[in-house]
Amino acid sequence: QVRVEEVGGGLVEPGGSLSLSCEGSGVEIDLYNVAWFRQRPGKAREAVGCIAVSGKPNTFYEEGVEGRFTIARDYNKDTVTLQMNALTPEDPGIYYCATDTDTVGAPYCAIVPNGYDYWGQGAQVTVSS
Repeated sequence: QVRVEEVGGGLVEPGGSLSLSCEGSGVEIDLYNVAWFRQRPGKAREAVGCIAVSGKPNTFYEEGVEGRFTIARDYNKDTVTLQMNALTPEDPGIYYCATDTDTVGAPYCAIVPNGYDYWGQGAQVTVSS
């Protein structure tokens, strides 16, 4: 059975940092594109960014997080990390990772939610002083 899970998140003060890890079970996410999405309170789900399998650069970020968030692969652990720095009161929400198993070896990624077939349950990120 294929599962994707977000690990991490929690509470941080404004300006602080948090990281989330996307881990797969029954699927090697190293082989596929992975994207991060979030749903902030009262808002629709939105893309955060994505990482492709190959290509250079192989990441894409939405404008609101570019320069503060970094998506990277850990090939030793077969995980994808979302490192979030300089968090603001606009960043809290449920963060989801998703993988697209139709993208073996893809050199670029897209952040269209319908393109991702396995999703995690989400992890809470809270930014508060």
